Amino acid sequence: MEMGDRRSDDPSPSRLVESIREIASLPECRNCCRKMYANLVRRIKLLSPLFEELRDGGGGGGGSGGGGGEAGGEEEEEEEEDRRGFEMLGAALDSAVAVLRSVNQGSKLCQAFQIDKNAAKFHQLTGQIEAALSMIPYERLDISEEVREQIELVHAQFKRANGIMDSPDLQLVMDLDIAQKEKEPDLAVLKRLSEKLQLKTLNDLKKESLAIHELVISSGGEPADYFEKMASLLKKLRTSVIRESPEVDTFESEKGSMKHRSPVIPDDFRCPISLELMKDPVIVSTGQTYERSCIQRWLDAGHKTCPKTQQTLLHTALTPNYVLKSLIALWCESNGVELPEKQGKGRSKRSGRVASECDRAAIDALLEKLANGNPEQQRGAAGELRLLAKRNADNRVCIAEAGAIPLLVDLLSSPDSRTQEHAVTALLNLSINESNKGTIVNAGAISDIVDVLKNGSMEARENAAATLFSLSVIDENKVAIGAAGAIPALIRLLCEGTPRGKKDAATAIFNLSIYQGNKARAIKAGIVGPLMRLLKDAGGGMVDEALAILAILASHLEGRMAISQAEPIPVLVEVIRTGSPRNRENAAAVLWSLCSGDVEQLKFAKDLRAEEVLKELMESGTDRAKRKAGTLLELFQRAEPAPEL
Repeated sequence: MEMGDRRSDDPSPSRLVESIREIASLPECRNCCRKMYANLVRRIKLLSPLFEELRDGGGGGGGSGGGGGEAGGEEEEEEEEDRRGFEMLGAALDSAVAVLRSVNQGSKLCQAFQIDKNAAKFHQLTGQIEAALSMIPYERLDISEEVREQIELVHAQFKRANGIMDSPDLQLVMDLDIAQKEKEPDLAVLKRLSEKLQLKTLNDLKKESLAIHELVISSGGEPADYFEKMASLLKKLRTSVIRESPEVDTFESEKGSMKHRSPVIPDDFRCPISLELMKDPVIVSTGQTYERSCIQRWLDAGHKTCPKTQQTLLHTALTPNYVLKSLIALWCESNGVELPEKQGKGRSKRSGRVASECDRAAIDALLEKLANGNPEQQRGAAGELRLLAKRNADNRVCIAEAGAIPLLVDLLSSPDSRTQEHAVTALLNLSINESNKGTIVNAGAISDIVDVLKNGSMEARENAAATLFSLSVIDENKVAIGAAGAIPALIRLLCEGTPRGKKDAATAIFNLSIYQGNKARAIKAGIVGPLMRLLKDAGGGMVDEALAILAILASHLEGRMAISQAEPIPVLVEVIRTGSPRNRENAAAVLWSLCSGDVEQLKFAKDLRAEEVLKELMESGTDRAKRKAGTLLELFQRAEPAPEL
């Protein structure tokens, strides 16, 4: 592949832009790999603004530097490191093109039988791209703040994806196993396989037969058993398709034509758990959307995390995603697919209670007390709305539509502490609904919530912190919350709050610090000292949070300087030696950031015998931890004096 070889040797932004455009132009995947394929393509496309700006501005990985003496040498070394990062990314993108093409052509049954192998390929590619992005020093590049923030967010997506390997579709694996073993598999099993493998018509099956035939020819007929399994399954699928549509060869009405055109369901319309079209999409506290029945089973099984992101759920309330449900209904209508149930049918059976006229009348009466009642009536009404908003998703929609949010925002400045607690907690519960987040921000709530965080009772401060975290899920809100002065108040809560309050504060600080400008605010507000105290207090239950925040702050120049002054290396080395896998990974990331450009820190770590624990981490750590450990060990080797001749 001459073009691929030439690209990986040329790390220029122009060449990287070409690679990303080539990947973006690849056809849509229509087999069992489509989710992994679409996720990788989407993330890679988001890298385009960085290299377009570098190309148009003349900066990038292959630039030349000047200067003499030590300064010139340092610049040359920095340029060489920059170049290596761009070269690694170029090579990873070339590999991505090859893998994306390979999984999107040929036999769909073959791809299904190799789903584990393909999942490993995509995970390896994600790791290669994340490693290359880790080598690129965004702070030294001549790019705008907006592009830098976007690339940091994209890099964070690759980090998360690299930490969690896409698991194969378990339903697909089970159905394949049943279809192979049973002489006459259940028609429902074969129908699911036809849907997931996009082998729904006789024409699809004819193309698959040709693809298997070409595969047999190209492999010289080996391994025979493997192809026999595919041929046998293809025959069973053909029988299933004919049973489903016996007149398919002779009759094709307009409806039948639409049915057998097999529209590809957009990934955003599929539940991340079942991979099926969602009929009742709901949002969890992390902002991810799932089919209600699937996520409810997950929660009923005792899980406390978001299946897709693995983040701990702040609460288990499920908020209907009405916008997505409407989009799914429109797509179904346009593609001849049976429409999902009308909103409210299944829900009324489930809960026995929707936002009826009686509920709305009760809510309107409470709003009247909020607006015109005496202080005691306002306190009582705010408390009732707080409970109603907590109870179910329908109430959250109804309360917001009735106009409660501006009235609750006004009560945030109430002199009555209990009224203030009720108001901020009601807003927290309402913010679970995605559309309510915008309404709360548009009502001018951020500055008032920050005031509660600074001056309210402990309960009010804790719930204010949780509300700010909920609102900060939307990226533009991160900027507004930081500018409103929330970070110093969150740091104070981190120091003096209850265990729950400290967790709320840490979660909000971490999420806000994804935005580059908030990193600087947190550092100037003196966050490093409290984080180091939490890190050293193993029994305090905050080591995980402290390390996660330190890892994100260490990517900022001022953050590295502040962390270095706190003498963190002894405790970091100890965490790498004895901590949990995630904490060892974050500790290695912080250590790498500190030692990469500071010979003194590197020498100090070496004196503490960090090499021993890093070698152990290379053997037993997570993939990201292994990469950081390997890079640190290389730094130690380079720092050793050359032997005298």
